[in-house]
Amino acid sequence: MAKLDQVKNKDILEMINQNDENLKKLHDIVRKSFEEEKLIVDNLINPTDEYLNRGQLISDKVARFGGSWSFILIFTGILIVWVLFNTLMIKQARFDPYPFILMNLVLSCLAALQAPIIMMSQNRQEEKDRKRAENDYLVNLKAELEIRSLHKKIDVLLEEEIKQLFDSQVNHLKLLKQLTDHVDSLEKELKNKNVQP
Repeated sequence: MAKLDQVKNKDILEMINQNDENLKKLHDIVRKSFEEEKLIVDNLINPTDEYLNRGQLISDKVARFGGSWSFILIFTGILIVWVLFNTLMIKQARFDPYPFILMNLVLSCLAALQAPIIMMSQNRQEEKDRKRAENDYLVNLKAELEIRSLHKKIDVLLEEEIKQLFDSQVNHLKLLKQLTDHVDSLEKELKNKNVQP
């Protein structure tokens, strides 16, 4: 019986040690995945600050105003006043008569200046969009790493569980063999006792 208790205690200790090893493997996988992802999280939480010089700030404001309904309404109002003034006033007060050559020159100059300013703002916005796309890529990469980490954890758990099941079956078979041997020896002893009166 003492042998049987020792075998049981040994089996229990082996199972506890295996569980400890499994936990260590899982912790190592989690730690490794967090170390790999730390840089990704840092990049997403602390994006690089954008420092704009005075020209860039002005181009952003011009582009913002040039693409608004306020600009369209104000500019339409100015054009209507310009045309009405130069058609309805007496000839001496008109500064740009009917073909409105001066108005065309002003519109051309405005378009020529406004276009590059808007392009500068759009180029900077394109750079921001590129950085956002990089951040989206990093988020997707982080999600992929999380999924891989989970797959590794599940694989380790399954491997260890199968190994534990196999080991426990081997131990149970050993115990059964020991029990059958013990029962056989007891039966022999009983037969020997019954034979010798």
